[in-house]
Amino acid sequence: MLRAEGKVRTAKAGGSDPVNYSDFVTAKLGVVRSHGIDVRSLDYPLFPHQRDLALWALRRGRAAIFADTGLGKSRMQLAWADTVRRMTGNDVLILAPLAVAEQTAEEGRAIGVDVNHARDGAEVRKGITITNYDRLHRFDVLRFGGIVLDESSIIKHHAAKTLQTLLDAFRNTPYKLACTATPAPNDWTELGNHAQFLGVRSRAEMLAEFFVHDGGDTQTWRLKGHARQAFWRWVATWGAMVRSPSDLGHDASAYELPPLRVHQHTVESQHNPEHGLFVLEAQTLMERRNARRDSLIDRVRACAAMVNSDRQPWVVWCDLNDEGNALTAAIDGAVQIAGADDSDVKEQRLHDFAHGKVRVLVSKPSICGFGLNWQHCARMAFVGVTDSFEAYYQAVRRCWRFGQRRPVEVHVFASSAEGAVVANLRRKEADAKAMAEAMAAETLESIRESVLGSSRETNHYNGTQKMQLPSFLGAA
Repeated sequence: MLRAEGKVRTAKAGGSDPVNYSDFVTAKLGVVRSHGIDVRSLDYPLFPHQRDLALWALRRGRAAIFADTGLGKSRMQLAWADTVRRMTGNDVLILAPLAVAEQTAEEGRAIGVDVNHARDGAEVRKGITITNYDRLHRFDVLRFGGIVLDESSIIKHHAAKTLQTLLDAFRNTPYKLACTATPAPNDWTELGNHAQFLGVRSRAEMLAEFFVHDGGDTQTWRLKGHARQAFWRWVATWGAMVRSPSDLGHDASAYELPPLRVHQHTVESQHNPEHGLFVLEAQTLMERRNARRDSLIDRVRACAAMVNSDRQPWVVWCDLNDEGNALTAAIDGAVQIAGADDSDVKEQRLHDFAHGKVRVLVSKPSICGFGLNWQHCARMAFVGVTDSFEAYYQAVRRCWRFGQRRPVEVHVFASSAEGAVVANLRRKEADAKAMAEAMAAETLESIRESVLGSSRETNHYNGTQKMQLPSFLGAA
């Protein structure tokens, strides 16, 4: 019978060197060692859960905060960046989506952290600099000792040019922090890309260690049944997934959101004889997009009538360029942000809307649906709903978030051929919630142990007492 001793030997060219057995097992399990900054407290106006997560990320040095929308990731990353700056003397760069940069700089002023919003390398100064992802090529990344990715889900797609650019630019950066909302429980690619960016383990290594292929589809990966606990324990060493302050044992009453009311407005589809005798509900993606195009005028007209009759601020989401152009023309005072607009124009229009200078903003979730805080607005319309539930959810959370004082009214305008769009969204929402709860069940204990240094107390079995067998089980 073999027994594990305190030392093991590993072969090397010049012989064998003893290695501590716990180190050997730790390496095999892929546990991430801390190389960060050990500070006891943070002198910033943070909620308890924000302070816990920021301190944990500093101890890790390279970490990801997967916190649900509205939990204050901006303040956490600002406290992290400012502490790295003060303790190491290194400059820190924050990359953020369009217009989130200015919003983060304002948040910094609110908590006493100076953040320099720069548009190119010539504007960089000592301390913390923030810019947009699409301007990264204008900066000398070697001058920064710390990097923060705000809304880091931008690295979700492993083949994307943005991901490779970030991997190459910050491969040797000592301190890294990635912040985004809780990823989908089965989105292994997003988790793998985060691990690779942080320098924990490559995506390929993660898949080989914990996953198997399903059938002949080399793009479909399934978590090994026996590896589930080890996988989530490993994730919790570098990524903290938090949906509520209560996950870390804190009071969550301040994070109770006002009601969210979603309404569907259905316009009748025009019958096209080429499509058959009756108007049939769209089934495929192409059929849904055709149904949207056929009903564009009627949907825009119905939405414009509602928005024009109300003087409250509105966000109107579209899915097609033609929808955006038609909405902007039909709604009084509406301003559109389109993909073709110059970055400075986009930033200015987003700034004007956030500060009440524009009443109605028209755009796509892919352009303005991530990272922005619009609690001043409680009216929203979708005149074209994207097929991505994540994009829809993120778009809604721009207004329905912590700090919102009023019920948020969401109006979905769809053609009869598109069917029950809101019912479908609610089904997807229920599925996403169920998966998130399953992930929370897998990770909660590990996260509390990693972030707070606490673990569940259990009674361990120690089999030292001899068992007395009943007579009928005795030897024949």
